[in-house]
Parts: sequence; structure tokens; C-alpha cells
Amino acid sequence: MKKKIAFLFPGQGSQVVGMGLDLYQEYDFVRQIFDTVDEVSKAHISKLCFKGPMEELTLTVNLQPAMTAVNLACLAALEKEGIQPDVTAGHSLGEYSALRATGVVSPEDTCRLVFKRGHLMHREATKHEGAMHAIIGLNIDEVREIVEEARKEGVVAVANHNTAEQIVITGAPDAVKSASEMAKARGAKAIPLRVSGAWHSELIRGAEDDFRAFLAEIPFNTPKLPVLFNVTAASESDPNEIKEIMARQLCSPVRWYDSVCRMQEDEIVVFGEVGPKKVLTGLLRKIIPDTYEYEVYNVDGMKGLEAFLRAIT
Repeated sequence: MKKKIAFLFPGQGSQVVGMGLDLYQEYDFVRQIFDTVDEVSKAHISKLCFKGPMEELTLTVNLQPAMTAVNLACLAALEKEGIQPDVTAGHSLGEYSALRATGVVSPEDTCRLVFKRGHLMHREATKHEGAMHAIIGLNIDEVREIVEEARKEGVVAVANHNTAEQIVITGAPDAVKSASEMAKARGAKAIPLRVSGAWHSELIRGAEDDFRAFLAEIPFNTPKLPVLFNVTAASESDPNEIKEIMARQLCSPVRWYDSVCRMQEDEIVVFGEVGPKKVLTGLLRKIIPDTYEYEVYNVDGMKGLEAFLRAIT
């Protein structure tokens, strides 16, 4: 029986200088992807991917199209080899690559969406100073309880439910710091993250209506296969509902833990992290129990692609 495959697409935080270069040198269709991103963004995103500097690459207005270009390059190489997943998911920004993988949006429109999203998020981050901390060692109910208490200090919320006990909080710096101190008092670790805004919080709510209006202009198709969405940890087939989910995604928690649990229920046994680094692979290893047999591969360039193909074909 064919093993069921999931393609997982990373988001912000997985960037590395040099990403995508070997695929760019190997394939004409990858060069076309990078040309499209450069054209849509009116910037040398490809040069930032290949040569940096890291500080400029990491700016959200550059990073969102850059990460997406590399994810789409890795995906295109898999598609060339005829590899199709049974389900897809993407972590925050990575969700746009998952939409492309299932035929919901074209490559060009994927680039337009992430470019617009990056600009709107940057706009709101310049208006509202924000912070994000990873809380390690408490479950989601405990973190929600702390967040509720810390709201007396200002805006604070759960941003990412990454694993059972790795949860990112987001919001105004003082409120996030207060929540972190409460978490540490309960024995948890609190790790500040290097971010330029309070992603997935009310502090970027100002971007939501503008992004929803932009989404309305982009043609969305019915997915050819399931996407597990961050907002719901479930699939959706109606294109208009998908647009609404993607608008809500800006300020809603990323339910990654629930999505991976759902994949186990659906008996996915091969996970391909399609894009740079191994952030999602690390989360998988913390979520999936030792009793569940599975394989995970990193399709982040030519070597990763070849290893994945050898393993599954």
C-alpha cells in the first residue's frame, strides 16, 4: 500500500543566506519563480536569498516573498518528479505555499499575496511595537490562563501552538514580559524571539481589512487535495471560505500542534519539509510519539530532493 505523504512548508524564521541557489542553478523553471518574485516585489529578492545580507533578508517585507520563492522552488522540483502529497500544511507564511501546492492559487498570485501581506504586516509593526516569546514547559491551557491574567498589562495572545509544551506568545512588550515572568514562576522557560512585530495578535488587526480586500481580487480555486489550515486545523474546500480563513490568519493563533495530530489520525507516515532548514522537522519530533512509525525528509535543495526521491520511489 502506498505510504501517505504530507508536504509541510516553513515560514518566517527558517531563512538562511544561500537558500535556493542550487535549485536556481539547476532548473530553468526555478529561475522563472525567482524572476516572478523579483518582478512582483520590484526588489532583488533572489539576490538576498543567495547572497544576503541576513539583516536585510530578515526584514518581513523581503522575507515573506523570499521564503515563499524558495518553498515554491522546492515544490516545483518535487512536482517535476511527479511527487504528489496526500495533504499539505504550512506554518503561518508557509500556508501560502501549501495553497499553491494544492492548486488554490497560481505561482504569480502566491507571490502577490505574500508581498502584500508582508507590506501590510510591516506597516502595522511600525505603528505598534511588539514582542514574541516562546514559552517552553507549559501546556496550552496553562499558557492561556497566564495570557488572560497578563492582559491587564496590555495586548497579549497565543501566537503559535507549536507542540504540546512549546507555545509562542505575542503582543505588546510589557504584557508579553509580564506573561513570561508568570510562566517562569510556574517553572517554564521563556525565550524572546527576534521578530519585528507582534505577529498573530491584535496589534496587526489594522492589516486585516486591507488584506481581505486584496484577497477578494485574487482568483482562488477549489483545492485539488486537502490543506490543513492554521486557523482551524481542518481542511476547507470552498474558495470563498478559504479567503476568509486567510484573512483571519493574520491575527489568529497558528494551530500547528492540532494540525500534526490530525495528520496522525489520517495515517500520514511520510513528512516532507519543503523549504529551508529543519524547524518543522524539529516540531514533528516533539509532537509525534515514539510509538507512531513515520519518516521525515527535508527537501531544501538538490541533496534533500535526491534523498527524498531515493526514499519514496
